[in-house]
Amino acid sequence: MAEYTIILDDLAVAMRLGIHPHEATPQRVLLSVHLTVAYGRTPEADDIAEVLDYDGIRDGIHALAAGGGFALQETLVERVAALCLADPRVREVRVRSMKPDVFPDARVGCEIVRRRR
Repeated sequence: MAEYTIILDDLAVAMRLGIHPHEATPQRVLLSVHLTVAYGRTPEADDIAEVLDYDGIRDGIHALAAGGGFALQETLVERVAALCLADPRVREVRVRSMKPDVFPDARVGCEIVRRRR
C-alpha cells in the first residue's frame, strides 16, 4: 500500500459564516485541508486516474461556500471533512477554517481531524 498526504492550503473563499449581524454578508474565509490517502500501490503511470484529484475537493468547497452559509465554523469544517471522506481512499482528513478579517489584531478559526473508521 502507498500512503500520501494531499494538501490544499489557504483556499480563499467568500461566504456567509458567523452569528453576528455584520457577518450576514459574505466574508473571506481561508480553508486548509490535509488528506491522508492510501492507494493499493504506488502510482506508476503518472496519470491522474491513479490518484485522488484534488480539483474535486476544491470544487466541493467552492460549492459549500456558494450555498446558504453557516453559523459556525465547526459546522463548516465538519462538512468539508465529510466531503473528503466520501472518497474511500481517504484515511484521515485535517480541516482548518480561518476568518482573517473579523478582528484587527487576530485571526479566528477552527480545526478538526477526522479518521475513517
